[in-house]
Amino acid sequence: MTAYLGANPAAGELAGGEVLEHTFKAMGTDVHVIVVGGTPAHIALVETIVADREARWTRFDPDSELMRLNRHTGVPVMVSQDTFQLIEAAVEASHLTGGAFDPTVLGSLVAAGYSTTFGDIDGDRQVENVAPHGVDGIRLDPVTNMVVLPPETGIDLGGIAKGATAEFAASEVLKWGAEGCCVNIGGDLQVQGRGPGPEGWVIEIDCAGSDASRWVGLAHGAVCTSTVSKRRWDTESGPQHHIRDTVSGGPLESGVASITVIGRSAIQAEVLTKAAMAAGVEGAEPLVTGHGATGMAVTSTGRIIEFDGFNHFELHLWNNTVR
Repeated sequence: MTAYLGANPAAGELAGGEVLEHTFKAMGTDVHVIVVGGTPAHIALVETIVADREARWTRFDPDSELMRLNRHTGVPVMVSQDTFQLIEAAVEASHLTGGAFDPTVLGSLVAAGYSTTFGDIDGDRQVENVAPHGVDGIRLDPVTNMVVLPPETGIDLGGIAKGATAEFAASEVLKWGAEGCCVNIGGDLQVQGRGPGPEGWVIEIDCAGSDASRWVGLAHGAVCTSTVSKRRWDTESGPQHHIRDTVSGGPLESGVASITVIGRSAIQAEVLTKAAMAAGVEGAEPLVTGHGATGMAVTSTGRIIEFDGFNHFELHLWNNTVR
């Protein structure tokens, strides 16, 4: 997924005013930042925010705040306020989606070999599916920021952490004086404020699982994509990927290759992509639109399904010019 500097992606035409663009690696993926009417200090602010949250929310560092919590299941653990709020949001999202979104998939991912960063996965293993425990046993105390995970339950904040970070970073950039900002963390994209071109924020969606793409224009909001076409690896037990079945703990096979959601916030859109993946071809659209969002699905056969309301955001391009 790519945000472009203006309505003509090939030329990068700007609508006036200074526009800064920067890419860097973090959270195991590419981070793309565009700031309108800002300074290099705003770019540095995004890098600082992303680095801080990655350090505290990664599951690949045993000293991170998240892994300290995961090591001390069954007992109260005090966490920072924004970590508490993210866990609280993940638990609430699980309840709102009937468990289709479930942050307690850590055991399933580790059992499948995804216990290290993706590039270092060792696929030479037999996989025993580990079913997620669900969020019902997680206890939260908002007065003390205390979290209690049930015994042998581990949480992976993964995608929701990326969405929350993109959302927070974009809002902070505007808070500190920029006119507009786009933060895209590996397909979890949040835009706020003035866009760089007359069409606002122009975003190309890679329809993962097909050879097509779609273009959308946003004034404000989020676009998030989840797919089983990437982060795949082979094991002696068969192919694996990072989106897990919240019932069996195995790799999710729902007939959907990817889901893209356009929503009001990156947290909402990210949660709905995972829940819609689990809902399958028939259930994805009513789930997404029922929560006030829209988007599109690509089936495992490459068929593209645009949800009700998607046409309100879609831009039609001819020779790289919006028409």
